[in-house]
Amino acid sequence: MADISAKLVKELRDKTGAGMMDCKKALKENEGDLEKSADWLRQKGIASAAKKSGRTAAEGLVDSYIHTGGRVGVLIEVNCETDFVARRDEFKELVRNIAMQVAACPNVEYIQSTDIPADIVEREKTVEMGRDDLANKPEAMREQIVQGRIDKRLKELTLLDQAFIRDQSITVEELVKQSISQLGENIKVRRFQRFVLGEGIEKEEVDFAAEVAAQTGGHV
Repeated sequence: MADISAKLVKELRDKTGAGMMDCKKALKENEGDLEKSADWLRQKGIASAAKKSGRTAAEGLVDSYIHTGGRVGVLIEVNCETDFVARRDEFKELVRNIAMQVAACPNVEYIQSTDIPADIVEREKTVEMGRDDLANKPEAMREQIVQGRIDKRLKELTLLDQAFIRDQSITVEELVKQSISQLGENIKVRRFQRFVLGEGIEKEEVDFAAEVAAQTGGHV
C-alpha cells in the first residue's frame, strides 16, 4: 500500500498515546485503518505501555544468568514500580528472558539507540561513507543508503531492537511493552553486563616446535 501519511500517524498517536514509530507500524499492519490500528496497539500492549512510560520505576530485580558450560554470564537490572510486581513470577520470567537474550547477543552493548554516544554514530557514518560501492552513486542516494546502513548497524548494538529469541515475530522492546500491559506498571531495563570467559586476556602464542627444541637442548 502507499506510504502512511504523517497526518494519519499523528492522529493515531493522539488517539492512543503510543510512539510515532509504533503508530506507523500499526497503520502499515492494518492498511491504514485507524480503528483497527488502535485495536492492534492495545492488543500488543503498546497503547497502555505508552501511558505508563513516564512513571518512576525504582523497584525490580537484579538477576544473573549463566549459560550452559559456564563460558558466558549476564548480570542485569530490570526495574518496575512496586515490590509487589517485582515478586510476581511473570516479572521474574521477563527478567530471566531478557538476561538470556543478552547472553545470546554478543554484539549488543546498549539498551536503546539513544544510549549510543554521538562519536560512535559519527564513526559508523565515516566508515559507511567511505565504502567503495558508494563512489558512483548520486549524493542524495548515497546519503539515503548510508543512513539505512547506519540505522541497521545501530540496531545491532541495542538490546531493545533485537528480535526476541523465543518469539522472532516481536522485539525485546515489544516484549517489555506486553509485560507492562499485563502487569500494569512501567518497566525499564536499567543496565546489564555480559561476561565472556577469558575476554580481554592476552593469550600467549606458543611455538610448539620451539618449545620442544628448548626442552631437548635444541634437538627436535
